[in-house]
Amino acid sequence: MTKNKLGDLKDHLFAQLERLADDDLTPEQIEAEVKRTDAIVSLSDQIVGTADLQLKAAKLFAEHGAGVLPHLPQIGKAE
Repeated sequence: MTKNKLGDLKDHLFAQLERLADDDLTPEQIEAEVKRTDAIVSLSDQIVGTADLQLKAAKLFAEHGAGVLPHLPQIGKAE
């Protein structure tokens, strides 16, 4: 069971934005935060892409019923 939700991702992104906006950071700390930001953005893109794919699969199922299930193995199997 996943503990994290898309809303949690939003919270992480805003927290990172706040860290980047900290005027008290040294140049070295800024560099570290920028690297951290790049990693967070990369992971976020993957998470959002996966969620988008899941939504598209759910829409196909809603529009076309169980006939699409053989083409969507992560949703289930047609019986």
